[in-house]
Amino acid sequence: MKKGIFLLALSVLFFSCKEDVLPPPKNKVDRETMINILYDLAVLEAARSQSFSTRVNYPTAVAFVKEKYKIDSLTLAENTKYYASDLKDYKKMYEEVRKRLDQNRNMGSSPPPPSSAPDAGGVVK
Repeated sequence: MKKGIFLLALSVLFFSCKEDVLPPPKNKVDRETMINILYDLAVLEAARSQSFSTRVNYPTAVAFVKEKYKIDSLTLAENTKYYASDLKDYKKMYEEVRKRLDQNRNMGSSPPPPSSAPDAGGVVK
């Protein structure tokens, strides 16, 4: 899996050095959906790398994305290559992903609101 992500990142870097923007792929994913895909990949890889328990079997990030967005590996690779061909816009897309990650991380750092559930009489459930 790590090898696949490394190859994908390497191809992104390779194709992003070009100045010409590639023509859109046959099954083009819109920009917002691609940002959502990049976000999901980042979250899943982070969860996978932080899993200390071998009992938790997270799906592979790419398999999850393919199922959630109803795309295949070729569509994902072609769209990644297409968006990476415009390095400035691709960087902006990743900045949006980073902002979302930061927002979600900050949401989890605040204490939960007080429970409005009726008192259970000191019984721990």
